[in-house]
Amino acid sequence: MPPSQGTAHPLRLLGVYAALVALMFGLIFFTGDKHHTPKLGIDLQGGTRVTLTARTPDGGKPSQDSLKKAQDIIEKRVNGLGVAGSEVVIEGDNLVITVPGEDGGQAKSLATTAKLYVRPVLNVTAPQVGKQAQPQPTPAATPSTAPAAPSTTASAPTTSAEAPAPQNRVFPEQAPTTPSPAPAPAPSPQQLQQEIAAAKALRQSTDQTVQLQAMATMDCSKPDPLQGNDDPNLPLVACSSDGTEVYLLDKSKLDGQEIKNASGTLDSRQGRWVVDVEFKSSGSDTWGKLTNEYVGKQLAFALDTKVVSAPRVESGNQFGGSTQISGNFNATTSKELANSLKYGSLPLSFTTSEAETVSATLGMSSLRAGLIAGAIGLVAVLLYCLLYYRMLGFLAGFSLLAAGVAVYALIVLLGRWIGFTLDLAGIAGLIIGIGMTADSFVVFFERIKDQMREGRSFRSAVPRGWQRAQRTNLSGKTVSLIASAVLYVLAAGQVKGFAFTLGVTTVLDVIVLYLVTAPLMMLVSRSPFWAKPSVNGLGAITDLAQERKATARVLVKEA
Repeated sequence: MPPSQGTAHPLRLLGVYAALVALMFGLIFFTGDKHHTPKLGIDLQGGTRVTLTARTPDGGKPSQDSLKKAQDIIEKRVNGLGVAGSEVVIEGDNLVITVPGEDGGQAKSLATTAKLYVRPVLNVTAPQVGKQAQPQPTPAATPSTAPAAPSTTASAPTTSAEAPAPQNRVFPEQAPTTPSPAPAPAPSPQQLQQEIAAAKALRQSTDQTVQLQAMATMDCSKPDPLQGNDDPNLPLVACSSDGTEVYLLDKSKLDGQEIKNASGTLDSRQGRWVVDVEFKSSGSDTWGKLTNEYVGKQLAFALDTKVVSAPRVESGNQFGGSTQISGNFNATTSKELANSLKYGSLPLSFTTSEAETVSATLGMSSLRAGLIAGAIGLVAVLLYCLLYYRMLGFLAGFSLLAAGVAVYALIVLLGRWIGFTLDLAGIAGLIIGIGMTADSFVVFFERIKDQMREGRSFRSAVPRGWQRAQRTNLSGKTVSLIASAVLYVLAAGQVKGFAFTLGVTTVLDVIVLYLVTAPLMMLVSRSPFWAKPSVNGLGAITDLAQERKATARVLVKEA
């Protein structure tokens, strides 16, 4: 901050601001992805929508309280993943998730029920469905506690249609055309209830013969009706998450509700992504006893009836405060699983529709119209400054340009780092925030005029006017920042984007004021050219000050 007497080095302050802007653009062009433009929201670029249909074990209608709780949990998962600009709304008995862009898989991942149970492994084998029929050895009467070796006689995956044989003619034979089958109707609640009951009777039976039959007939390629509906107090036949193994699991020994925190990290020793899990105090005791009891055996982490990891316990853990889930994870999937576990399981299980593209609500034409309106407003402000403050208006324009460049770079970086997306409400916040920067110039210039009315020169009026103006400006910016923060916390939807961008531009306004506007004014105050009344537009103020001095001299002489 320049001192009141103007003895600071304005060029140094301008250099600091230039270095900050250069650093931000360096991060944009030389780090991260290749996108150098801000991420746009759903109303500008469109998005992807997935409809979640609730499934209840009894086939009944889901309660509004359950849907509301599921909506809150999914919104927390969205925030945990940094997917800004997403929408999670209740439509009748369904939840509808809309995310910016064309990544439907991300929207589907948010809808996982995330019911995690730690179950001991009783038996494991390769899936038999899809293999060629082969005589199977008679299984033992008691399921083995050690994992069976996966079968090595599995045939190659088959395709739905084999390639036709070569034909000895110029034009190949045309296959008969058949009309496209009509889409299958959505199953009724009664059908869903029957599917869940049938799957539970087969795959959660306590009869060993039924268990072996379930393992032999398990098809890991089909959707699982038990997803999120399995009984933790019964055994379970489940597939691995990649569909290469079928597990027979004992009843649950530890519930995912005992998880305190979870995070996706890269294990430097193993060179793969894992999920670090921290248990609550009660869960720590249970996990410690469990690892001591099952030394040398496998414990499976079953998430929504899918085994994501089944490590063998090498040694007991007396304290058991944390553990690690490994699997076929990457940076994205490990973070998604960690957020699902951290924010709790959904009170309902859902079936997801196919992702569908949502066109932009307002579109690029509205974006152009908004930007044109903002540009017209800024040009009008600059013209007013030029007419009223003469050459000082150019300093205001330069400061606005400097603020706009910094805002653009910051919005691009925030889109990369926290997934911030820019919608029309956010653009309105940017325009208003940058426009408020012009208010700072007006306050500064008027304080300079007040000092010159008292008879000071332009050079001495600038530092004193700055000392007075910065108090007023800081008070106004503080009020604006508090209002933005309160609005962001209490508002929802696109209003949050408006409040966020308004707060960002308010902070940048203060930075520009101290690092650009004030140093520029200090520099021009030392220039004889800028001190001319015809240049700075302060001739009327100078004449008024001289008249006051002359009047004061006359009064002194008469006295």
